[in-house]
Amino acid sequence: MPKPLRMSRRTWVVAWAVLCAAAVAATAALNASPAPDPQPEKPVSAECAEYIAGIEAQLAKAKQEGNDDGVLSFTRTPVGAYDCSDEILDHFSADR
Repeated sequence: MPKPLRMSRRTWVVAWAVLCAAAVAATAALNASPAPDPQPEKPVSAECAEYIAGIEAQLAKAKQEGNDDGVLSFTRTPVGAYDCSDEILDHFSADR
């Protein structure tokens, strides 16, 4: 059975220092890189715009009444209705 390789404490410290330096350099490079261009807003259908406006009105009413606890609940849309879930997520994701 071969003997396991033994490394001195100094070798471990040097290896750890090299890894830390590489991590710091990579972090600095990522922080220096420019942010990606923001995506242009997609056009929203009239039905979804009306639905989003209704949600914002409900939020404003709840805030005015002091019920602004940050919790929203929705019922499912009727069968055959236009699905606005992606547009709603896109609209309200900026509030996070």
